[in-house]
Amino acid sequence: MSPASMTQKYSTISPSLAVGHDEPDRNLALELVRVTEAAAIAGGHWVGFGDKNTADGAAVDAMRSFLQTVHFNGVVVIGEGEKDEAPMLFNGERVGDGTGPEVDVAVDPIDGTRLTALGINNALAVLAVAERGSMFDPSAVFYMEKLVTGPEAADMVDLRLPVKQNLHLIAKAKGVKVNQLNVMILDRDRHRPLVEEIREAGARTKFIMDGDVAGAIAAARSGTGVDALMGIGGTPEGIVAACAIKSLGGVIQGRLWPTSDEEKQKALDAGHDLERVLSTNDLVSSDNCYFAATGITDGDLLKGVRYSKDKVLTQSIVMRSKSGTIRFVDGEHQASKWENYARKS
Repeated sequence: MSPASMTQKYSTISPSLAVGHDEPDRNLALELVRVTEAAAIAGGHWVGFGDKNTADGAAVDAMRSFLQTVHFNGVVVIGEGEKDEAPMLFNGERVGDGTGPEVDVAVDPIDGTRLTALGINNALAVLAVAERGSMFDPSAVFYMEKLVTGPEAADMVDLRLPVKQNLHLIAKAKGVKVNQLNVMILDRDRHRPLVEEIREAGARTKFIMDGDVAGAIAAARSGTGVDALMGIGGTPEGIVAACAIKSLGGVIQGRLWPTSDEEKQKALDAGHDLERVLSTNDLVSSDNCYFAATGITDGDLLKGVRYSKDKVLTQSIVMRSKSGTIRFVDGEHQASKWENYARKS
């Protein structure tokens, strides 16, 4: 075989991995990690100081600054939102350097502001990106009922089924007994009936105070000791988690959960079917999306930010659904370069 023919044979990329000139490509992954690292380093200075708003503000400022350097034309679809009356990273804000692919952007500079303020595990800086127009609009209803599990049972579970039946399906798919399952759930009063159902079915519960993005990823990944996530959590967080689950191969199902008659009417006026179960593809339709997160406090998924006299250490995860690639990134940063983001005592 001639060198030319060998090049012809071996240099072509699989069509399933190829991207067009106007689509976000693989180089975007590490650019996004830079953004979440910045937010985590800035917010991490406030871990344990009891001031969640200041911590969040520091992370927002850092994330926005670094987002403006990323090579894309982004629109924030899921931002700090109305609930935070955010002056930056608000829904509809344009981010990126204005060149390159057009994308939807979902940001959560600190997923777990209370966790950060109290120094509790599982706070993350989170960012997700997908092709423009592919993320579900979460503005009508802030909460949704969720079911997340890994690839083994992805095609078997259904949010409309009784909790006990879904747990038996997950156990069967994993080849274990129901009493070996761990179900992650937000520690909320509204979940008391659900907790009873889970325990009556024979499974165990694992409570988290906040941060169900990390919980959803733990439920979808093997080796975490979490087999499913159930319960009612934020709709925006569900969409962000869907971007990660696209790479992990599990499933997230959601059903909108209005908290008032006014919100219910708002959803109906927007054309939503409140009985409909939204699938992973409904929450983010693109097959070329990205998820990046950096630990702020230590957790089940990532180590938190660690500071020393001259270095800052971070641990991040970045996923790309197009290739199904998941990378863990350990960062070592010179502390002197990050003084602008340090807490001023």
